Amino acid sequence: MTIWHAGTPDLAAMTRTGATSMPGFLGIEFVEAGDDWIRARMPVNERTKQPYGRLHGGASVALAETVASVAAAMTVDPAVSAAVGMEINANHIRPAGDGFVYATARAEARGRTSQVWSIRIEDEDGRLVCVARMTAAVIPTGRGGVAAG
Repeated sequence: MTIWHAGTPDLAAMTRTGATSMPGFLGIEFVEAGDDWIRARMPVNERTKQPYGRLHGGASVALAETVASVAAAMTVDPAVSAAVGMEINANHIRPAGDGFVYATARAEARGRTSQVWSIRIEDEDGRLVCVARMTAAVIPTGRGGVAAG
């Protein structure tokens, strides 16, 4: 059973939405979605590496928050609610030096006022690079909340 409010998410549209902000600068692209998960990828390159040539931990966290925030937003009716990040934590497991890393977000809990998402970031060989968890607040749109757009 799908958790998405409007059916299977439009991956190209999700990628375009972030094109002129941090996700676009980092090269984040949404690449797959299932009934209860979304996957995005990010290149490991000069924009996402730290000075020692490895994937920057902050870039991993930006990827994790991007994929989980977008996933959370896809589960609510935008005419009524918005999902916004409240907290994120991450454990960096192994370095990545080139290619792409892939982040997969899955909901652990989707309540009326908050959601918790787990994010696994893996390299192209499927090795775990980072594991993260993000909490999103579900807030009303319109008056007193996020402007409906």
